[in-house]
Amino acid sequence: MIHLIVGNTGSGKTTYSNKLKETVKGIIFSIDKWNNILFLPDKTEKDGLDWFLERIERAESIILSLILQLERTGTDAILDLGLSKFEHREKFRKFAKSNNIEIKIHFLDIPKETRLQRVFERNKEKGETFEFEVTQENFDFMESWFEKPTKKEMIDGILVKE
Repeated sequence: MIHLIVGNTGSGKTTYSNKLKETVKGIIFSIDKWNNILFLPDKTEKDGLDWFLERIERAESIILSLILQLERTGTDAILDLGLSKFEHREKFRKFAKSNNIEIKIHFLDIPKETRLQRVFERNKEKGETFEFEVTQENFDFMESWFEKPTKKEMIDGILVKE
């Protein structure tokens, strides 16, 4: 099974993924960790959104290959990949359908004020789920970038509210 963990910045996707891992036999793929280890050390000031999106696309190619291996062993894939856009989520739904893999969306619908407070606390504490600092500018950008899942996407999905 593929679990799509969806929520805007600061909604608790990584924390939720870690809890889900304890209840299912699963492996977490967290794009923040991949970005922090594989890409951020090479980023320059001139590198912007397109630079990140290209690298995320390459990382996801590897993730898709690993999902197929996990499926053969009966191990769930927990995708903490942001999944901010309908089309991004659709990519994984199509992959699941073409490979006959069950998929479930988990939407963390947390108020903006709560999420912003969490982000600032995470930046300060640099605890277990901290990978890199999220600025007010980053947070504001994601507010305009994020697309909530549609009613159709949420059929048989899990909605998490505060």
